[in-house]
Amino acid sequence: MDTKADHILTLSCPDRSGIVHAVTGLFAGHGHNIADLQQFSDPSSNRFFMRVHFQPSASEGTAHLNGPFDALAKEYDMDYTIRPFSQKTRVLIMVSKIGHCLNDLLFRMKTGQLNIEVPLIVSNHPEFESLAQSYGIPFIHLPVTAATKQDQEKQVLKLVEEHNVELVVLARYMQILSPTLCDALPGRIINIHHSFLPSFKGAKPYHQAYDRGVKIIGATAHFVTANLDEGPIIEQGVSRVNHGMGPKQLTSEGSNVECTTLATAVRWFAERRLFMNGVKTVVFA
Repeated sequence: MDTKADHILTLSCPDRSGIVHAVTGLFAGHGHNIADLQQFSDPSSNRFFMRVHFQPSASEGTAHLNGPFDALAKEYDMDYTIRPFSQKTRVLIMVSKIGHCLNDLLFRMKTGQLNIEVPLIVSNHPEFESLAQSYGIPFIHLPVTAATKQDQEKQVLKLVEEHNVELVVLARYMQILSPTLCDALPGRIINIHHSFLPSFKGAKPYHQAYDRGVKIIGATAHFVTANLDEGPIIEQGVSRVNHGMGPKQLTSEGSNVECTTLATAVRWFAERRLFMNGVKTVVFA
């Protein structure tokens, strides 16, 4: 399927009657074909969510839709975006000393599995500079201590602005972000937590899992908020294990789950399938 001219509309607003008719009628009136439409009305939050993959007519782009959709946004108290289907999401990856998720994301980017571009990689340790160089990506080493944390995070925010970063991915970045940084990028920071939240928080989760004799291990990708490990959950992955597997084997198996879970969350963000809904998310997978 040739998607060069295709676009994605995403919107959310208070739920009420007439929204689908208004949106689809607008597309029909301009001769645009709807390739795919997904919608969800949440009775608990009373909000409506929609993602539309549409194809503009051969003679038109999408600039002419801004006025009509601005009017709809005013009428329905609607937040909306229209974005080219092929436009890559600009992602800043942050990492510490554990690199499997970083390596996996870069490979998936290079092979076209993720529609993202990574303008830079930031780390509080120097270990993965050579990996970044192998992909031709600038590597920024920003050490952090309790005394320098505030200044270091200011540098991160400056880099986000300078490089037009849309999403920050914590690929096993082993530092707790301050409320200031979290509040500056709401819904724009994704973390991979190396356990199946809310169980086994803190250090050495696979050792905790081993001590408890678990039969399933997992990983959780979630948005980062000021409340540690309490952000809206995006995706969770699991793997069945058994009594014969030690902490090292559990860690290895868990690493695989972490990679696929984080990559899925990043893909959903890049494809505009992901919506914040209070303390939860809506995902049109």
